[in-house]
Amino acid sequence: MNDNKGFRKRKSWKAFVTICFLFLAIFSVMFSLGTGAVSVDIKSILSILFGDSASEYYDIIWNIRLPRTLVAVFVGINLALSGAILQGVMRNPMADPHIIGVSSGAGLFGITILLVFPAYSHLLVPVSFIGAMLTSLLIYLLAWDRGASPMRIVLAGVAASAFLNAGVNALYTFYSDRIQGAVSFMVGNLSAKSWEQVEIIVPYSLIGLTLAILSAQRMNVLLLGDSKSKSLGLNTEGYRLWFIAISALLAASAVSIVGLLGFVGLIVPHAARLLVGNDYKILLPASALLGVAVLCLSDTIGRVAFAPIELPVGIIMGGIGAPFFLYLLRKKRTL
Repeated sequence: MNDNKGFRKRKSWKAFVTICFLFLAIFSVMFSLGTGAVSVDIKSILSILFGDSASEYYDIIWNIRLPRTLVAVFVGINLALSGAILQGVMRNPMADPHIIGVSSGAGLFGITILLVFPAYSHLLVPVSFIGAMLTSLLIYLLAWDRGASPMRIVLAGVAASAFLNAGVNALYTFYSDRIQGAVSFMVGNLSAKSWEQVEIIVPYSLIGLTLAILSAQRMNVLLLGDSKSKSLGLNTEGYRLWFIAISALLAASAVSIVGLLGFVGLIVPHAARLLVGNDYKILLPASALLGVAVLCLSDTIGRVAFAPIELPVGIIMGGIGAPFFLYLLRKKRTL
């Protein structure tokens, strides 16, 4: 009886936290739309969203802030889910697309398209996905030795990231005359995003989100360990590759739109896990909602804190994420 009561209490708590994340995400979106050089009240924002094109704020909201905010929403979802999946697959709370080099792989391939083959910029997302996928597999293979320990994964990721960043710097050297357009890509920036970027990222986000949610139960089984998951009939290596592919797709689509934006995939899933636990059927939607809130709020702070100078959101996330990463390293001394 007590066990059932405790189970219902934990379930109610997880539902409550997820609902709080939902309201926080909605608040962050509205805050992003209403805050800037010109403040817009909620009533005007809602009227514009529901089709009031006669409003004096229509161009500001619909053509400038809304596309940027929607890109932030989907990038936040993608990076948060990618980080949550990588942390589960690699059984490492410090796994993150940026830290372990997955984003660097997508970035190198993306920068190659932007600098070397600009005529093929429409292939930026699929090419970035290939880079992210190859890097994910390389890191896992380098870390594998009758298992992949958290420390080996981190070290392999750092080494792969350093190698890939060297490739990016080499491209900057050889194509210095074209570097201006790629600078914001390396920092992680949401400025000047339009409906074109929204249309690009939405399909990849929906595919990745759907596949992740549908596969959540398999992730729960995979977390039990290879021997136990195999005894339950799960093809562990096959699903590990499957989850790496989903994570790479999510990370690559985000990187191809905003550039090398770090630490979202580290901070958000870890914070969500502390509040809702390790059940991926709850953790994934909770991480997605929290990712929306964190990225929208960070971008808004970057826009208004030092106005008229705008700080790229990558700088804001770096300032938050680096201390958080050091905290995890101190906490996980046994790794």
